[in-house]
Amino acid sequence: MPFSARKTTPILNPPKPDMRIIQLVGVSKGYDRHEVLSGLSFQIDKGSMIFISGHSGAGKTTLLKLIGFVEAASSGQVIINGINLSRIKPRAIPAFRRQIGMVFQDYRLLANHTVFDNVSLPLVIAGYRHHEIASRVRADLSRVDLLNKAGAYPVTLSGGEQQRVGIARAVVNKPAILLADEPTGNLDPELSLEIMRFFQEFHQTGTTVLIASHDHTMIQRMDYPVLHLHHGRLEQAQTGRHELKGLRFL
Repeated sequence: MPFSARKTTPILNPPKPDMRIIQLVGVSKGYDRHEVLSGLSFQIDKGSMIFISGHSGAGKTTLLKLIGFVEAASSGQVIINGINLSRIKPRAIPAFRRQIGMVFQDYRLLANHTVFDNVSLPLVIAGYRHHEIASRVRADLSRVDLLNKAGAYPVTLSGGEQQRVGIARAVVNKPAILLADEPTGNLDPELSLEIMRFFQEFHQTGTTVLIASHDHTMIQRMDYPVLHLHHGRLEQAQTGRHELKGLRFL
């Protein structure tokens, strides 16, 4: 009898990969009796670049802290890259935080350490070997055009250069998510645009980028989707050519 191949049923609708990397469901955050964030529900897809706007005190920094698990939500669910932060075990927190890179308005560089040492710090803490640390740090300093400043100390750098060091430190661990809290708040418009171009470059290589900013002119110029906060509540917003790509309200 001739061999007969077994018939198989073709999969007409294969499951789509889960593109969600950040999901908040009914999230609120309060301090004592003051509620800073109230009932936030949205999701962000992998590889998106999103701005978070709002007046001073609107909750932008607090929202970034919840996503980076610097603080925990008072209620609701924060789910990052498939991890529900309300259920994460303490021993898993360091590994989770290595998925997150953070950039600050005030740079937060170690004054008595060189540029190289500042950028290498996350890798040293994570236990990487010396040769890999050196390779990664040089590569990221090159990406932000500061390889020639590797041996310099922060006090000798301009504000724009210090922020670029902060960006290199935030991405040296190859995080899935890059969070930036008012990264251009201390810079003039020309330097601000330069810093934003670096964020765009990391976004284009697949990193999910969230930038909190009150600079409406810069946000409009960059033309990416916007989460707008008003007194801790979410107001839908969108911008030109990118519309709401990668951002959904739940």
